[in-house]
Amino acid sequence: MSINRRKLLSMLGISPAVLAGAPAFGRAAKKGAPETAGRVEVLNPKGMPPEIHLIPMAPRLASLDGKTIYLVSDGFEGADRFLNQIAIWFKKNMPSVTTIYRLKAGGLAGDDPKLVAEIKAKGSAMIMAYGH
Repeated sequence: MSINRRKLLSMLGISPAVLAGAPAFGRAAKKGAPETAGRVEVLNPKGMPPEIHLIPMAPRLASLDGKTIYLVSDGFEGADRFLNQIAIWFKKNMPSVTTIYRLKAGGLAGDDPKLVAEIKAKGSAMIMAYGH
């Protein structure tokens, strides 16, 4: 059985020109340049990813009794109905908890500093419904 080297190399993602050496790339050797026959310089196409900075989770509340929970939607279809069901659950199972529904301005990626300030001033916790 004969193996077609060109097809095999192309299936592996390697150009057959790599095996031919530097002249196959159409570059003539410059005078005084270091000898590079048989070597190929490659670059990572992914680049260098930025450093990841971890943000710790918010501290947990010991209890929800008497607390105010903001139910915030980003405007995705159905999020309001889902958050309404959460409000109904709290009213039935934990009547001491106050729920407040708010629609976040700016959608998923937009900032809403006014809403954030309100939640920080009046709320104890927040449940955010992100759409997909």
